[in-house]
Amino acid sequence: MRSVLLSLILAACAAAARGESIRILVQSSPLAGFQYYAGESLWRKMREGDKLDLVREPDNAHDAHAVRVEWRGVKLGYLPRAENRSVAAEMDRGANVAARIARLTADRNPWRRLLIEVFVVI
Repeated sequence: MRSVLLSLILAACAAAARGESIRILVQSSPLAGFQYYAGESLWRKMREGDKLDLVREPDNAHDAHAVRVEWRGVKLGYLPRAENRSVAAEMDRGANVAARIARLTADRNPWRRLLIEVFVVI
């Protein structure tokens, strides 16, 4: 374990020295609200690996830690309430966060349709 961690740190330092950004995966979760927003209508256009935009909604009446998820400027839903607190805190601190579609699954259960990966970019 120690040698793996050391290898990751050395690789990150080398990437930083080359001026490359480093993306650290901080969350992998389903999309909340897929069935209530534009997810169904955009389903056939979305692809795994597509960039997602994360937008903080600190004034959201239902959740002060709400993080809206958008695809090409269209609201798809939210990071799940049970898992959004740390991402919201990083966004509030001004951290550079990025997200992408990790997996699309044709499933009747909307919680299983779209898996999101969230990264902190340094």
